[in-house]
Amino acid sequence: MFDLVIRGGRIVDGEGGAPFDGDVGIRDGRIGQVGGKCGPGKREIDASGAVVTPGVIDVHTHYDGQAVWDGDLAPSSWHGVTTVLMGNCGVGFAPLQPGDQDRLVRLMEGVEEIPGSALHEGLDWSWQSFGDYLDRLEAQPHALNVAAQVPHDPVRLYVMGERAAARETASEDDVRAMTAIVREALQAGAFGFSTGRTDTHRTSDGHDTPASIAEQRELEGLASAFKGLPYRILSAVSDFDMHAGEERFDPEFDLLEAMARIAGRPMTLSTQQRFLFPDQWKRMAARVEAARAAGLDMRLQVAPRGIGVLQGLRTTLNALVGKPSYRAIMDLPFDDKLRALRDPALRAKILSEPRIRVSDVDPAAPPQIDQVLDNLDFLAERMFPLGDPPDYEPGPERSIAALAKAHGVPVLEELYDQMLKENGEALIYFPIFNYTYGNLDVVHEMMTHPAAHLGLGDGGAHVGTIVDSAWPSFFLSHWTRDRTQGNGQRITLERAVQMTSADQADFLGLADRGRLREGLAADINIIDMARLGLRRPHMVYDLPAGGKRLVQEAQGYVATLVGGVPVLENDQLTGARPGTLLRAA
Repeated sequence: MFDLVIRGGRIVDGEGGAPFDGDVGIRDGRIGQVGGKCGPGKREIDASGAVVTPGVIDVHTHYDGQAVWDGDLAPSSWHGVTTVLMGNCGVGFAPLQPGDQDRLVRLMEGVEEIPGSALHEGLDWSWQSFGDYLDRLEAQPHALNVAAQVPHDPVRLYVMGERAAARETASEDDVRAMTAIVREALQAGAFGFSTGRTDTHRTSDGHDTPASIAEQRELEGLASAFKGLPYRILSAVSDFDMHAGEERFDPEFDLLEAMARIAGRPMTLSTQQRFLFPDQWKRMAARVEAARAAGLDMRLQVAPRGIGVLQGLRTTLNALVGKPSYRAIMDLPFDDKLRALRDPALRAKILSEPRIRVSDVDPAAPPQIDQVLDNLDFLAERMFPLGDPPDYEPGPERSIAALAKAHGVPVLEELYDQMLKENGEALIYFPIFNYTYGNLDVVHEMMTHPAAHLGLGDGGAHVGTIVDSAWPSFFLSHWTRDRTQGNGQRITLERAVQMTSADQADFLGLADRGRLREGLAADINIIDMARLGLRRPHMVYDLPAGGKRLVQEAQGYVATLVGGVPVLENDQLTGARPGTLLRAA
């Protein structure tokens, strides 16, 4: 007798082999049988016409705060994800030096756009060491399995305090202290160490992140914390051109490559096609290939679609934020704001008045916002009505620039009118990265690189501008079934499933999940591929202190099981909390 039998599905086991029909039997949270005809189960799920796959392992999330107060971990739990890894980009909340709570909140609020008021209200700060933080996560029941990396910025702040915030160089004593803390965190179960070295990341008061200027001695010292320990990972995000006008690509890559060499562990690098440097990713790939040929396990972490922002009347940013008359009403209750924007006199005033520099009045605004507004007419060729269902690979004829030309109006007026549609809930998609040539051909090229793996979904972060945590549903539906744009290249279902499960498990060193194999954890999806798709993103106000966040649901999930327990059925969360805190071996 099995606890649960998934009956009659099309099994895609995560190994990359051909799908086959059969049952999956589950007992005591583990897979007891794969294929053939299972005996009876205490409960059975009819999977006829559906595919049965391993659960998705998402290696790039920012649920570091949300996981303390929220058991659902949505939106990820709506999209077939069964395990999340957080602590990315060098930001997080542990270790915690008493008194540094506000400093860590400003850091996370600025870098990952999570409302500081929500973090202050939602976090109980009942930890100091990273091990304490893991214990706190373990005490909070979750629908999904949770894993964490130790992030660079809190480690630096813990040791250096105000000197870290002032971006001072670490002394030898500082490096020794930081290395000891990282090693302690790894021994407590952290899956690795992350660092952020991009000048686009700022605190909410406009300052650079503490770790962004870490020098070679510090980075190599931190990498030495891995010596003698079992499997762990390194992750990094960098611009590779941190000093304008100075060639920094190779020296910056050399620093990260040295970390990978000293640690002797896999390193993943955030990789995208940048708008101003569309071929930089190829330079990264060439260096990664050379490093791998020399025996280093370096990888390219790639998103399966464009990376950018959503503009709307509820989102944090839109093309009107530089207009004084819009700023005067943008924080009104939504119905009042919508009513004001529909007034012809105010509309004419907003469209005609001079624009201010947003960065002058909002230190938390990303430094690129004024550049976008300065070049709006040009960039409108890369802005598109998202639509419902949403279209993440739109053609040039659907751009705001094309629509403005067809309607005989300026670009800003077209954006204004588009955002008023659908009772003010319409969204404008602006893929800044991965869409330089107007399609996702380059994404296919990046994803299929031998050193690539999937990530950059940012679940739990950038809650007012993106909801890329829905990437698994997009990836499986668009890349295996729907894609006709560009060169039309797709990915087979069996390979796509492998990329979301077994490949990710292998990267994290998770030997007990990521495949449909007897004895492994029963983290499983049952998906009606004919129905699988995304719904339009929308804003909710359910964070602590009434904070807002964009969410996006999916359709087509018959069930998602974590440890053999259904946490999602017929696209709806069940309320079950079988997830566990995963600690690295």
